[in-house]
Amino acid sequence: MIELEGVPELIDPVMVAAFEGWNDAGDAASGAVAHLDREWKGEVFAALDAEDYYDFQVNRPTVWLDNGVRKITWPTTRLSVVRIGGAKPRDLVLVRGIEPSMRWRSFCNEILGFAHELGVEMVVILGALLGDTPHTRPVPVSGVTSDADLARTMDLEETKYEGPTGIVGILQEACTHAGVPAVSLWAAVPHYVSQPPNPKATLALLNRLEDLIDIRIPLGELPEDARAWQLGVDQLAAEDSEVAEYVQTLEEARDTADLPEASGDAIAREFERYLRRRDPAGSPETATDTGSYFRDLSGGPRPQAKPKPEGTAEPEGTAEPQDGQQRTGTGAPEGPAAPDDKAGDEPDRTSKGKPDDTSEGTSDGVGDTPED
Repeated sequence: MIELEGVPELIDPVMVAAFEGWNDAGDAASGAVAHLDREWKGEVFAALDAEDYYDFQVNRPTVWLDNGVRKITWPTTRLSVVRIGGAKPRDLVLVRGIEPSMRWRSFCNEILGFAHELGVEMVVILGALLGDTPHTRPVPVSGVTSDADLARTMDLEETKYEGPTGIVGILQEACTHAGVPAVSLWAAVPHYVSQPPNPKATLALLNRLEDLIDIRIPLGELPEDARAWQLGVDQLAAEDSEVAEYVQTLEEARDTADLPEASGDAIAREFERYLRRRDPAGSPETATDTGSYFRDLSGGPRPQAKPKPEGTAEPEGTAEPQDGQQRTGTGAPEGPAAPDDKAGDEPDRTSKGKPDDTSEGTSDGVGDTPED
């Protein structure tokens, strides 16, 4: 039973969700929700029972010391609420967690229960995939939905994907069947520099979210982090002739594909974002971490690129397996095309291990108990 006694009546609430794991290349999606929670000082009001949804041998709890007292942090999914002030105030319900290991239908039903009780008008799910996109160009972000009417009214692509999916795809379909408008935003992360974090992809997702729900998001140091990330990758690419040549090939293909987009709607969107922000330093999509590592491009031919994910333009939307693993199913992967685990399985990753990580709960708190 869902009890929301401590949550005030919300104003035009939109739910924004992201899950670590299979659908979160470069931690771009979970990083975006964490940024919103941090900048707007979100207040956690609920956490899902970790016992119901997580395999602790896959996402292990961690032990830490708090003033000499040992405590346990359990992996979980937490919900917080933030209020956006201004002339037209509205609220965001932020959902941040780890892709669940089991009982996905119950997991989605519980999320939808919160959405219903809070009067959520729309659910926006963020994801990130690995693709053939150059790090030197703006990050492609695709907006897709299963709702034909929503696709027309919000200038989105209607998903036609068939094949293995992650919790992002499952939650979007659950929303559609429940009559809740739902949109998935996907950022394409360069597969050859996939180590997290990727602040440039996070920034691109936040910019696209701004356009989608017509809000202004404080970006803080994220633009500077994105620029630093790109400079770091530039330096690493310059030291490897093979990588530099490959990046140039991606740039040429991308520029050719994007040539028609150099005017019209693309320019209009950028101008609208500029007017909304009125801060030249606040909105660049250029971009962080000089410790990123390139994937090995030597040692034989590269794997065949998979067909492009729904809503992602060629050629950067095409994605490939990670760590030598293969994806099955027809069409393009809706989630990260380079999962850390076999397609359809739970992500093989452990919990962050940070006591203040918003995707975890503690044993003495509410958390004891996650492409399209």
